[in-house]
Amino acid sequence: MEQLKQSADALFILLGAVMVLAMHAGFAFLELGTVRHKNQVNALVKILVDFCVSTLVYFFVGYTVAYGVDFFVDAGTLAQGNGYGLVKFFFLLTFAAAIPAIVSGGIAERARFGPQLMATALIVGIFYPLCEGAIWNNKFGVADWLQSLDGTPMHDFAGSVVVHAFGGWIALPAVLILGARRNRYRKDGAMSAHPPSSIPFLALGSWVLAVGWFGFNVMSAQTIDKISGLVAVNSLMAMVGGTLVAVMMGRNDPGFAYNGPLAGLVAVCAGSDIMHPAGALVVGGVAGAIFVWLFTLVQNKWKIDDVLGVWPLHGLCGAWGGIAAGIFGQTALGGMGGVSLLTQTAGTVGVVLFALVTGAVVYGLLSKVWGLRLTHEEEYDGADLSIHRIKATPEHDANW
Repeated sequence: MEQLKQSADALFILLGAVMVLAMHAGFAFLELGTVRHKNQVNALVKILVDFCVSTLVYFFVGYTVAYGVDFFVDAGTLAQGNGYGLVKFFFLLTFAAAIPAIVSGGIAERARFGPQLMATALIVGIFYPLCEGAIWNNKFGVADWLQSLDGTPMHDFAGSVVVHAFGGWIALPAVLILGARRNRYRKDGAMSAHPPSSIPFLALGSWVLAVGWFGFNVMSAQTIDKISGLVAVNSLMAMVGGTLVAVMMGRNDPGFAYNGPLAGLVAVCAGSDIMHPAGALVVGGVAGAIFVWLFTLVQNKWKIDDVLGVWPLHGLCGAWGGIAAGIFGQTALGGMGGVSLLTQTAGTVGVVLFALVTGAVVYGLLSKVWGLRLTHEEEYDGADLSIHRIKATPEHDANW
C-alpha cells in the first residue's frame, strides 16, 4: 500500500505541474492578444524562453536556496519514491517561472530581450526563492516570527502572496524604470489608445489560465490524501465573482471580462482551502472590482503604462487575497479558522516591500549597466522585427 501511495502522490503532483505548465501558454496568449500586432511574436517567445531560463536557475540554485535540497546525487537516488522529489521540484518550478511571466506583461512592447532574461535568472534563482523559503519553509525564521505576532502562522495555501503579489509588485518598479511606450501619453495631455490586437487570443489565454489554475490551487496539497474539493469549488466561485463584477464595472468590455476571472483566481489562492464558497465568491468579486478600478486609474490618471495591468491584477489582487484569507478564513464567516488578520496583513506587507526592493534593484541595475529599453527605431518597428526578425503573419507581406 505504501508503494501505491508513493506512486499516486507522484502522479498527483505531476498532473498539477503539467496543468500549471499549460498556464504559461495562457500567459503567452493573454499577452499576445493584448499587445499590438508588431509585438506578438515577442510575446510568444519571451514566455517560453523565460520558462527555460527559470528551469535552469531554479534547478541548480533557486530550489536549494528555498528548501535546502539539491539534485547533485546519482539518478538512482533521485528516482527513489517514484521520483516524488523531482516532480515536486517540477511543480514548484512552474510557480517560480510565473514571476517573469507576470512581469513580462507589464513591460511588454519596449523591453530588450537579453536584459529581461538576465532579470529572470536573478529573480528566479535568488530573490523569489528567498521569499518562497521565508513564507513556506521558515527560512531565516520568518514564518516563526509571523506566527509569534498573534499565535497563528501565515497562511498562503497556493501563493496569492508568495507568487502573485510578489510578481506583481516586482513588475511595478520595472514598468516605472522602463517608462511608457512612446507616444502613449502625449505632450498635449492626450493619450493614444492601444486596443487589444486580438480579442480571441486574449480570451484563449484567459481560458487556458483559468483551467490550469485548478491544478495550481488543488494540487498545492502536494499529496493525494490532502486533496480537497473545497479548494476546487472555492476557486470556481472566486472566478465567477471576479468575472461578473468585472463585466458590470467594465461595462461589458471584453478586456475586463477576461481579466476578471484571473483577478478572482489570484485572490482566492491564499485561502482556497479554508474559506466557505460564499466567502470565496465575495473575495473574487472584490478582486474583480480592484482590477477594473485600479487598471483604469493607473492607465488614465496616473499614466503608468502597465500594458496588461499586472500590478493591479497580480500585485494588488494577490495582496488582497493574502489579507482576505485572514478575514474569510475565520469561523465567524464560515471558514475553517486557524488564521489571523494581523499575521496575514504583516506577512503580505513584508512580501510587498521585499518585492518592491527586488524590482527596483534588479531592473535599476540592469537599466544602468546594459539598458532595458529598445531604441526609438526598434520600438517603432516593433519587437518582432527588431528582435526576432519576423512578423506574426509574414505571408501578409509577401509579394508573390
